[in-house]
Amino acid sequence: MKKKYKKKLTGGKILIDCLYKEGVKVIFGLPGVQMYHAIIPILDYKNMKFISTRHEQATTYMADGYARAGGGIGVAMVVPGPGLQNASAGITNAFASSSPVLIISGQINRDKISRNVGILHEINDQRDIVKPITKWQKRIIDTKNISNSIKKSFLKMRSGRSRPVHVEIPPEALSEFANYSKYKSLKVPSIKINKKSLEKASKIICKSKNPVIWAGGGIHLSEASSKLLALAKYLQIPVLTTPEGKGAISDKHYLSIGVLKGRSIGNSKDPLRDFFYTCDVILAVGTRFATASPKKNQQVIQIDIDNNEIGRNHKKTLGIVGDASKVLTKLLSKIKMKMKIKSEKNKKIIFEQMRYQRYNNPKNQVEPLSSYVKALRLGLPDDSILVTDMTTIAYHTRSYYKTYNPRSYFTSSYSGNLGSAFPTSLGVKVAKPQQIVVSISGDGGFLFNSQELSTALQYNINVIAIVFNDKSYGNVKRDMRTMFKGKILGTELKNPDFMKLANSYGVIGLKAKSPNDLKKCLKKAISINQTVLIEVPIKQMPSPF
Repeated sequence: MKKKYKKKLTGGKILIDCLYKEGVKVIFGLPGVQMYHAIIPILDYKNMKFISTRHEQATTYMADGYARAGGGIGVAMVVPGPGLQNASAGITNAFASSSPVLIISGQINRDKISRNVGILHEINDQRDIVKPITKWQKRIIDTKNISNSIKKSFLKMRSGRSRPVHVEIPPEALSEFANYSKYKSLKVPSIKINKKSLEKASKIICKSKNPVIWAGGGIHLSEASSKLLALAKYLQIPVLTTPEGKGAISDKHYLSIGVLKGRSIGNSKDPLRDFFYTCDVILAVGTRFATASPKKNQQVIQIDIDNNEIGRNHKKTLGIVGDASKVLTKLLSKIKMKMKIKSEKNKKIIFEQMRYQRYNNPKNQVEPLSSYVKALRLGLPDDSILVTDMTTIAYHTRSYYKTYNPRSYFTSSYSGNLGSAFPTSLGVKVAKPQQIVVSISGDGGFLFNSQELSTALQYNINVIAIVFNDKSYGNVKRDMRTMFKGKILGTELKNPDFMKLANSYGVIGLKAKSPNDLKKCLKKAISINQTVLIEVPIKQMPSPF
């Protein structure tokens, strides 16, 4: 009879070994006194990297970018109290984007928890800070419980809808010893797809006269792009995407007709929205469907892994709960049994005309926004990755920047975190080191996390950071002037010299004074293959909505 594998290790060593066995190769963190025994064991794993940031919010932004780019589960490690509070901005982003991020925070000493003693980093109860923005939370008091708790954490992130998980561990549990057996990941249960709903959906789609697909970020999480394209091609159904769904199918394909503009509920004068309202059936895949605003009589078929999202934003909804890739495969199989493949001849002409109106018709272009977005696309390789902030040019890219691949365009989803793009792009680049990664920020947003230029340089994370500088919180300034008869307050900014700022960190600084300059600077930045900051001085921009 074989003896059970068992040995005594510190809690910190157990924690890191568990992460390693779950496939974690990178931890984004900021060291502090309660976390020493968790950080030092990382040195024992040659294939594991610890990337130290300059602010805790960057730990979770980077972990989120890493996860969404396809690097695997993102891991952030911070001290308790203010460390976790600082990290909460990135956790919010990850929650809104359904991103699998594990946040490991310290705690105060075991015997002081919940006593309001007033010791270093104490918050009672810090779990309440992140409860609304995490899928699951766990306090691990004893060393012996670390292994099972980490197993459950990864199971939670891999089961159903992926979202952040928070684990907190007091310092004693990390420094004390416990028996540690061989680690084995928990099996992820599969979701059974409802056959009746699948059958009903296939019948509705086959009978529809003018259907459309509305694809969200869940397509990327499910790796369902090829399945989506197969269904769209078979039925000749055009595909609209949310900003988070961009790249679900390539914008080079005639069935990809774009992203609806702005926050409209039908009065945007957007031809795509006018078309959307003519569709009798909407197949919504991997999306909350929050910004679609269909008419009451439009039939929606919603495919989502989260049962709570089904019908949340539209009453006339038939739901199919399950992984998008698996559901689309089964749905197409059902449809093929009911109808033959549709011809592309007439449809292609119609959809190409719609695409021309969106991307190329001069009457529909807003300048200089359109020229800058075109310069971005022309200056970057097809497989480059764009990470966008909450700024005017970035908003315009949602509808006008052509995206050709899955997981190659990122927003902060409904969280709308100003300042998130640059640190998120660093995590994306760590996950995809061979691809060109570019962030777009305004001057105000970039300065939220400009200190992470040091992180980029230290760890050779060679991203291109574009800063559109209008010396203000530009969108707010424009909105205030419009709403309050020219009055503004709190929107003017006194900025550093961005070229000197870049130089002080040791990164390359370039300045682009026009769209053509921007295209040239991008080409140069790519050839340099270092961290590059491109400043684009601009005047107040028109509304992108």
